[in-house]
Amino acid sequence: MPFGHDMVHSLAAAVDLVNTSPATGGPDRLVDTQQLGDFVERHQMSGVGELGATDLSEVRAVREAFHKVFTAPDQATAVIRLNTLLSGTRITPRLTEHDGHPLHIHYFAPDASISEHLSADLGVALAHVLAEGEWERLRTCSAPDCGNVFVDESRNRSRVYCDSRTCGNRMHVAAYRARRRA
Repeated sequence: MPFGHDMVHSLAAAVDLVNTSPATGGPDRLVDTQQLGDFVERHQMSGVGELGATDLSEVRAVREAFHKVFTAPDQATAVIRLNTLLSGTRITPRLTEHDGHPLHIHYFAPDASISEHLSADLGVALAHVLAEGEWERLRTCSAPDCGNVFVDESRNRSRVYCDSRTCGNRMHVAAYRARRRA
């Protein structure tokens, strides 16, 4: 499934958001408004004003809801979980150009909070993946010590590690060493 620019951007933001959670096995990387601001800046999110403690709390709840979508045991459960998340947003599609990006669609209302912004934009991107019957592309890393999520964009749906340079390389080296010992 070829993903367009908007979709790739939103899916990457969803993956990055979920992977800030301690539920993926690492430290919590969304503990204060500074880290939330860094996330917003890293993903070039427009229309985000001053961030406060309420925003942080709400985004952390959205993060956990997205984690539940990625780790759903089947597509039907993922759909239910994503629909629950989307039902809490005011989805207002509108075309926009900003920050040097080509014309694209934003799904959040102009006055939306950051949590509603994330729920709408990232949720719609995940909804497209599910609607295309591509649920199996939402994955959790196969490395035993990693719980990061990722979207498998490979043509043949064969990716199993969140990052081939870290987890993938580590697992391949471990397998090679095990073969050499045998």
